[in-house]
Amino acid sequence: MNTITAVHAADARLLARSQGQETAAAALAVEDLASVGSAPAVRLPSGLGEVDRVLGGGLPAGGVVLIGGEPGIGKSTLLAQIAGAVALTAPVLYVTAEESVEQVRARCVRLGVTATGLRLAAAVDAEAVAGALTGGAYRLVVVDSIQLMQRTGTEGEAGSVAQVRGCAALLVEAAKRGGTALVLVGHVTKDGTLAGPRLLEHLVDTVLAFEGDRYADLRVLRAVKNRFGATSEIGLLRMGGQGLIEVPDATGFFLADRAADVPGSCVVPTIEGNRCLLVEVQALVNPTEAPQPQRRVSGLDPNRVAMVLAVLSRRLRLPLGGCDVFINATGGARLSEPAADLAIALAVASAWREVAVPADVVAVGEVGLGGELRPAARYELRASEARRLGFQRLIGPGAGTGRGRLVVDRLAEAIERAFG
Repeated sequence: MNTITAVHAADARLLARSQGQETAAAALAVEDLASVGSAPAVRLPSGLGEVDRVLGGGLPAGGVVLIGGEPGIGKSTLLAQIAGAVALTAPVLYVTAEESVEQVRARCVRLGVTATGLRLAAAVDAEAVAGALTGGAYRLVVVDSIQLMQRTGTEGEAGSVAQVRGCAALLVEAAKRGGTALVLVGHVTKDGTLAGPRLLEHLVDTVLAFEGDRYADLRVLRAVKNRFGATSEIGLLRMGGQGLIEVPDATGFFLADRAADVPGSCVVPTIEGNRCLLVEVQALVNPTEAPQPQRRVSGLDPNRVAMVLAVLSRRLRLPLGGCDVFINATGGARLSEPAADLAIALAVASAWREVAVPADVVAVGEVGLGGELRPAARYELRASEARRLGFQRLIGPGAGTGRGRLVVDRLAEAIERAFG
C-alpha cells in the first residue's frame, strides 16, 4: 500500500489487454453440452424429392444455401418452383436483383406457380432484405443474386469483393438471428467456380452446384458443402416445358439407350453420396498416322484416364501410342472416383480388340501403376443395384465371394476373365 512500482510500457499494455480479455470472457454466453436441446432442425420441404435428398431433408430454418451454376442452366426456374412449393404452406419472399417483377411473375405463371403466400420484390438493398429476414414475416427468402446486392457504407460497386463479402455477411447474420431459411444465387466464372471471395462459401451452410448441358435436358444438383447433410450427394432432374421434374429411376437413367453389343462399352456402378448409379463408359480406339495421337475425355478425370492408358500400354503391351483414344461417360455423368478405373480399362481393351464386353458384366476397381487392382468401398450396394438392373456378374478385386462375383487381383486377369 502507498508504494510506487515502476512498470514498463510494454508490460502496461499487456496488463490492460489481459484485463480487457477477462472482462469480455465474463460476458461470454456459455452453455453446458447437456443443457443444449437435441431437437432436430425444422425443415421446409422443397416440393422436389431430389432437392430434399441433396439438402439432407429440406431447407433448414435459419440455414443459408448458396446455389451456383452457368447462365441459362435453370437456376431461376428451380428456385421459382421451390419458392412456389414452400409458399403453399408458409410465406415466402423472392427478391430479384437481375430481373423485373413482371419477368419473375411470367416465369411463375409458365411453371404453374400460383401460391398466394409467395411475394415478389425487385431490390438490390441488402439492408432491406436483412430487415425482412429478421422481421419474422417470411419462412423462406430467395435472393437472386448475391453479386448484384449492395450494402450502404461498403466501398465498391455491386459484385466487387468488398460488396459481396459485406452483403453476404449481413444476410447470413440476419437469417441466423431471425430463424429464416435463406437461398442465395451465386454467379460462376468461366472455369465453373463461384465468383467472388472464397469467404462466401465459408459463410453459408450449404453450397450446391447446379450442372448440366444447356442443349440436353438432364440437370444434376450436387452438394459441395453441407452442414446439415451429406456432401457429394446428387439429385437428378430433367428440364421440360413445365419446369424441372425428377428422374423416376436415377440408378438406371444413364443406361436407358445403351447398345450392349457394341465394342468399347463397359458399365461401372459408381457411388454418389448415398446412392449407387450405373454409368456406361465408352471408348473408341482409332489408329492414326499423326505424330501426336489425340486423347479426348468427357465426364471423367483426364489424369486418371491418362494413367490407365499408360498402364495398358506398359503392362499389357497394348499399342495405344499410335492410336487416337476417346473416352466418354454417357448421359452427361461425371465420374471422379478411382473405382471407375477398371471399367475404363475394359472399355479401351474392348475397343482395341473390337470385341464387346458381355452384356451382363459390370466392373469396379482402382488400377495401380503396377497393373494391380485395389477394391472399391461399399461393394454390397454396388452389387445389389447391378443385379436389380439385370447384370449378373461383377468383376473386381477384393476378398470374399458373392453371387456372380469374379474376384481378380491383376488388370491382365480382369481383361481375360471379361472376354474369356
